[in-house]
Amino acid sequence: MPPAPAGLRVGLFGGSFDPPHEGHLLVAETALRRLRLDRLWWIVSPGNPLKAGRPPAPLAERLALCRRLAEDRRIVVTAFEASHHIRYTADMVDLVLTHRPTARFVWVMGADNLATFHRWQSWREIAARLPLAVVDRPGATLAPLSSPAARALASGRLPEADARLLPGLDPPAWTFLHGRRSTLSSTRLRETAPRSS
Repeated sequence: MPPAPAGLRVGLFGGSFDPPHEGHLLVAETALRRLRLDRLWWIVSPGNPLKAGRPPAPLAERLALCRRLAEDRRIVVTAFEASHHIRYTADMVDLVLTHRPTARFVWVMGADNLATFHRWQSWREIAARLPLAVVDRPGATLAPLSSPAARALASGRLPEADARLLPGLDPPAWTFLHGRRSTLSSTRLRETAPRSS
């Protein structure tokens, strides 16, 4: 797990990133800029319990691709979940807050994830432990904002103009960020460029 000294403002950006693409990088860059983060941990997970079908590309391959994309020195690409045998985001959040208790963490996700956030294991616990930053994605603006999770967390929504305050707030707190968007999706990239066997 990367270091995180007291008071450091750190975004946690997790996913399978199979493959990573420009849209992921835009989410990371938007979060760094708008939340005024000191670091963003780009956390490449071993897999996603909500994604059925073929297994993801090898973790080392996905890590290398993420590192190639993430040129900003504030972005730290890591896969510490694998060494701790973590399957669910809630367990990863518990691990991070236990081992890095004095940093100020924010969970960062694309708006497409907010639409299904209510299906995540212990999603209410995640929202109760970390502020959330939701970054707009093409075709994923209106549905996520009317999703079960968005409705359940409505009272903790921070105006976008105050997004820089989010890392210092106690959860539940979240904001929705607009910015440059990319139409790329990992699903479409996998469909158009299948891995060789």
